Amino acid sequence: MTELFRARECMGTVISVELGSGGSSTLLDEVFAWFDLVDARFSTYKADSEVNRFDAGSLPLGDASADLRFVLSRCADLWSETDGYFDAYATGRLDPSGFVKGWSAQVASDRLLAAGVTDHCVNAGGDVRLRGHAPAGRPWRVGIRHPWNAQATCHVVEGTDLAVATSGVYERGHHVIDPRRGRAASGLRSVTVVGPDLGTADAYATAALAMGEGGVRWLARLAGYAGVVVTDEGRKLTSRSLSSAA
Repeated sequence: MTELFRARECMGTVISVELGSGGSSTLLDEVFAWFDLVDARFSTYKADSEVNRFDAGSLPLGDASADLRFVLSRCADLWSETDGYFDAYATGRLDPSGFVKGWSAQVASDRLLAAGVTDHCVNAGGDVRLRGHAPAGRPWRVGIRHPWNAQATCHVVEGTDLAVATSGVYERGHHVIDPRRGRAASGLRSVTVVGPDLGTADAYATAALAMGEGGVRWLARLAGYAGVVVTDEGRKLTSRSLSSAA
């Protein structure tokens, strides 16, 4: 299998893209141009980004891009789907980052598939969209980081059409806000959600982490998505459909 690989910093993280047969440097350029556009529109650290201008009231919704309007609409839906635990306004200002990173990688993967690249891996800072097969012709394997040991994995998932998103506190501490209590959530060290859509998986992982230990029961009821959870006490809880590939 012919393969191409590129990685660079973007959107405040490292994004890597691996393409199988049918891939090209031109497609890699297009993928990273897309991520640069997403960064320009949705970065909460750039004063002139669309999301900041909309939040400040200087950009009317009618003048916003179709991407921003879609993200705002989807975040509203996710607020309902998660009983309010996925809240783009949880910090007091608009910050849809808990959806945008996964969504943007999903869009990149969808475009690659439409271009005929059926084997690829898009990894946006640990939010991973996999399709087809790895270079050796085997299903892709994704190691979920051990929340106390950055050099180890606590679980491995394997497949040919997977979205894998992880939200954890091992790098920035308990930074995810429980919007119902208005303070940092606790109880869970990391939450990984696996399913068909990476934007949704990303938001669900954030929501479950915000719920604390109640997120375990909530994840167990989700249709079409599965989870791997590590609690603050070190217990690992895994959906039955996700037997480890390790």
